[in-house]
Amino acid sequence: MKTISFSLTVASLVSVLGAMPAGGGAAPPLDARTVIERMAARNPSLASYRARVHVDIRMVSFPFLAPKLDGTSYYKRPDLYVVVFDRMPSYARNFGRLFNDVGNPLAWQRDQNVTFDGISWLGGREMLVLRLTKKIHSDILDHTLAYVDAASYTLGQMEWYYTSGGKITMSEQYRLEGNYWVLSQQHATIRMPYVRAVADAIYGTYQTNVPIGAFGARTP
Repeated sequence: MKTISFSLTVASLVSVLGAMPAGGGAAPPLDARTVIERMAARNPSLASYRARVHVDIRMVSFPFLAPKLDGTSYYKRPDLYVVVFDRMPSYARNFGRLFNDVGNPLAWQRDQNVTFDGISWLGGREMLVLRLTKKIHSDILDHTLAYVDAASYTLGQMEWYYTSGGKITMSEQYRLEGNYWVLSQQHATIRMPYVRAVADAIYGTYQTNVPIGAFGARTP
């Protein structure tokens, strides 16, 4: 089947991060621009990577489908973040898009207004909360909240709130691989008016600082 590519707008659930490097004890910034800049500045020597990813989806409402997806995650500094799935059943495409909004915080500002929304706590960790609203009004998505770890500036959780009353939550866990903190696992819970589902993603070994072409295609 034809390979399907999904951009992960950088920018994906309520487990929290494991032990991460300390932020030096400085007071956290209270403006969205600084938070995003510090998120983008993580792993400064990491120019690119690719890693295999496996996603298990389980619908807990009718029709109780349980698709399993395999693909490759690509990153290229400053803001290319793409997942290419090997195959994608038509009924699962919306599930695949869940992983598209969490990879690149620099991209959040392209089509959304991002503001600082206070400090919260998840699993005993201090989180800086960013509020995202579409620059062009959406009748579907009301707003999104991004929870950023105040010590490591990794994305801990995102929550999408829909005008229908639905909500999707995605949390992320990281691991140290070589010299870099990289995404290890994601967990999503989907509670929409007619859909209830969970999705779990596990990332394999990372190949870092490798040639990456446009939209994740490997260069010759």
